[in-house]
Parts: sequence; structure tokens; C-alpha cells
Amino acid sequence: MTDIETLSRQAIQLLQQLIAIPSFSRDEERTADAIEQFLIGKGVQIHRKLNNVWAFNKHFDPEKPTILLNSHHDTVKPNPGYTRDPFEAKIEDGKLYGLGSNDAGGCLVSLISVFLHFYERENLKYNFCIAATAEEEISGLNGIELILPELGKLDFAVVGEPTGMQLAIAEKGLMVLDCIARGKAGHAAREEGENAIYKAMKDIEWFRAYHFPKESELFGPVKMSVTIINAGSQHNVVPAECNFTVDVRVTDAYSNDEVLEIIRQHVISEVRPRSVRLKPSKIDKNHAIVQAGLSLGRTTYGSPTTSDQALLDIPSLKVGPGESARSHTADEFVYVDEIKQGIDIYLKMLESIN
Repeated sequence: MTDIETLSRQAIQLLQQLIAIPSFSRDEERTADAIEQFLIGKGVQIHRKLNNVWAFNKHFDPEKPTILLNSHHDTVKPNPGYTRDPFEAKIEDGKLYGLGSNDAGGCLVSLISVFLHFYERENLKYNFCIAATAEEEISGLNGIELILPELGKLDFAVVGEPTGMQLAIAEKGLMVLDCIARGKAGHAAREEGENAIYKAMKDIEWFRAYHFPKESELFGPVKMSVTIINAGSQHNVVPAECNFTVDVRVTDAYSNDEVLEIIRQHVISEVRPRSVRLKPSKIDKNHAIVQAGLSLGRTTYGSPTTSDQALLDIPSLKVGPGESARSHTADEFVYVDEIKQGIDIYLKMLESIN
């Protein structure tokens, strides 16, 4: 066990090291190397697959439940508004600047420090698995989804994303639908053909106006938005096909498959989901980890942003230092004190259930 000051200091040093290494999604090998070497240096036996690094507590007991501590080490690319070097991990006025500092470096190093705090302890009620994963920013196939079969049975997860250490107990899912309305080509000057645009218009109006019967307590209704449309080749030809795209934000009131089935029952267009992987998630307010957070004065809310929670089939709580509004912004930063507070709150929550 290590005191908060020491844990915070080593977390900040690790974060500075990670910020200095470009780690765009699908190109995170060097940050995975750094995390691997850091954990090995602390005497931890690690596992690695591609750019994902994970480990279990020293006295792992397969008879006990296991808590997953997860965050990601990939980043988006810096936006053009940066006035600083995005890879210069400088601390000024209590702020640690750099790409990925807030999303989600501060969360990741805090959870690693928490894992190290518990690593050598015996007689825990729970096992711990720390997983520093890749490709979160692109919901890639070679991130957490790749290694889940190798982590064994997991009972619940703490997913590190910047929430101001408030408790995101639910998260919207996402489906992108490619829809095809089909008609029959003909000459626009004559009464021939079936205009695919008119058929698409009927379905688009349905997407605009339809209200799903069930609503989420946290998010309200499922939201559907038609965002792209394309049809036609020249002015005098009735188009035989009209393609449009629908962005669907699924709440915890439905599964992605349920929403997809309802849509297909109501529209005449062919509906092709690009993926149903990014599922809505929810954890019961009465779950021990949520109650532990509430006892510390934390508040619960529903998160509109998507994270690796969407790929987990176990209860998960999204919580971490930093603020979601800073993610992907120019001159991204996290307060040093946020990391210290994050470690402290994580520890108190996990100690209370152990």
C-alpha cells in the first residue's frame, strides 16, 4: 500500500511520459510499451495483446469476483487550434497540458495507481484487473473487445473517462444505419418509373416523427436523425435508388437489436446497420460501487458520450478525473489536483466494498 501523495506523484510522472509519445488510434504501440515497462518496473506480471496491456492482482483468487479497472491510452489527432506543442507535457498553474491529458490519460494513470495500491494486498473480497486498452476513440476491433475473452469472468467494471468524478450510471448506445429506398428508373418527362426519392421521403418523415413507446428515466426518448442523403444522376431521369444515413442514439430503455427490429417493421427501405456493437449501458443505482460513490457525495447522471462501456456485457460505472467538455479541445489539460482527488475517491469507493 502506498500513500496518496506518492501514488499521485507517480501517476503524474507516468502521464507526462505518455503525453510525450504520440498515440493516435491504431498507432499506440509506443504508449503500450511505456505502460508495460512501468508495470514491470513495479513488479507486476503483465499480459499484452497488440496494443492492449493488462494485469491481475498478485494474490488473484479465481473463487472471488473480479473488478475490471479500464481506461484507454489512444488519442484523437490534435485539432488545428492548438497553440502549444500537444506532446509537451508541461505543468503550468496547476494544469498538466498535452494531448490525451484529460481524455483519458488522467483517468488511466489514476486507475493504474489504484491497482498498484491493491496489487500486493492479501485477503481482498474482490480481485482486480487493470486493462490499459487501445482504439477507444475509434471504437476499433483491436481494443478492449479483442482481449475480453482473455480476462476471464468479470463481475463489474470501473471505466475511466473524464466525468469530474461524478457517476455516469448509464450511457447511450449508437447505431449508424445505411438505408436504401428502391424504385424504378424512367424518363422524367413521361409517366413512367417509380421515384425512389419519394419513397425515401416517406421513411425519412417516419424517422423524424416516430416516438418509441418506452423512454429512459435518464435520457428520455431514443433519438433518430437523418444526416446524409444521396440520389439521382441527371435531371431528366427518375432515380431508381435513394440512399440515406440515420444516426440512432439508443437509450437504456432498449437494446440495439430491439430498436433495429422496430425500425424495420415501419419503413419500406432496406436498413443496413453498420454495426450493433456500441450498446447502451446501465448500472443499478443500488449496486455497491454506485452506493460507495454516493456515500462520498458524488452524484449520478446519464452520459451522452460513447466509451468502451458500450462493448462490455457486465455492469459498469463510468467515472474519472477531468471534464468531458475538455476532451478533443485545443490545448487540452487536466488539473494535477484532479488526478490526486481522482485517486483518493477511487480508493475510498473501492476500499468501502473491500
